[in-house]
Amino acid sequence: MEKIKFTFADGEETAEFFVLEQTRISGVSYILVTDSEDEDGEALILKDLSKDGEEEAVYEIVDDDEELTAVSKVFNEMLEDVDLSM
Repeated sequence: MEKIKFTFADGEETAEFFVLEQTRISGVSYILVTDSEDEDGEALILKDLSKDGEEEAVYEIVDDDEELTAVSKVFNEMLEDVDLSM
């Protein structure tokens, strides 16, 4: 499992997450990350806001209920052995 480091907008704080899966829906990239390699880690779906050709990706947590439900269904299908109870 790939581990990546995120830097918050303030440029000072960072967090590390493990990438479980990634997908692209209607031209938008999403990644499913967790804070732990253990089974009971907290999962987040992040949406890539960066434009094509930008050197660094910019992600935000998906918090719109409709978008979260739709993307969760895709990740549930991709990861049959993982339960994404959101």
